[in-house]
Amino acid sequence: MSDILTLLIAERDKLDRAIAALQHRPPGRRSAGKTAQRRRKGMSAAARKAASERMKAYWEARRKQAARRRPK
Repeated sequence: MSDILTLLIAERDKLDRAIAALQHRPPGRRSAGKTAQRRRKGMSAAARKAASERMKAYWEARRKQAARRRPK
């Protein structure tokens, strides 16, 4: 069992080096946790309300369109 695990780890390390070479970045430890993520700014209440109204109108139009297509 440990022989298989050792081979798998070696293969993973080889793949990590190949991927790093293709991405033009130096190989290093794989990050096991937080990565640098871009945070979005929150929407204002007015923007949320406007988006909500747009989506309500969108889905209402979709329901009407689907009702017209349904055979009676």
